[in-house]
Amino acid sequence: MAGVHLRVDNRLIHGQVTVAWTGGLRVRKLVVCNDEVAGDELQRMLLPQAARGLPTEVLTVAEVVERVWGEDVMLIAKHPADAFRLVEGGVRPGVVNVGNVAPRPGEQYTMVTRSIAVTAQDAEGYRRLAAEGIPVVAQMMPRDKAADFTALLDKKGL
Repeated sequence: MAGVHLRVDNRLIHGQVTVAWTGGLRVRKLVVCNDEVAGDELQRMLLPQAARGLPTEVLTVAEVVERVWGEDVMLIAKHPADAFRLVEGGVRPGVVNVGNVAPRPGEQYTMVTRSIAVTAQDAEGYRRLAAEGIPVVAQMMPRDKAADFTALLDKKGL
């Protein structure tokens, strides 16, 4: 794995992550990065159990930014804004994988793929990441071909 892997996935920890992604990337630790989830004691207890024995932490974005991460970690951002804040704070992932982003009520969005809703503000954030030289891809499963996310945004006029 080239550097820290950052996945945007509002489902957080689930079978695709715990089986396919962690095995394919040889991840030794999962870190959920979201302020609301980190403040929810029930989720802090349940998410590590969903990780099937893989060491897991549930942290705020600020807590993640304060740490130095090895190359065997997968950071999971619940929302695109979490990923943007991580990078703005100095986290340098080898790739940002946009896996699953459900539409949020009250937001104007465009479905870029079957499973990825993007607002105009999100599109701008993804483009900033790409402009900084961080590859941004859409890839549901490791066996799927990674698609250049900015090209997908271009196709949708975002």
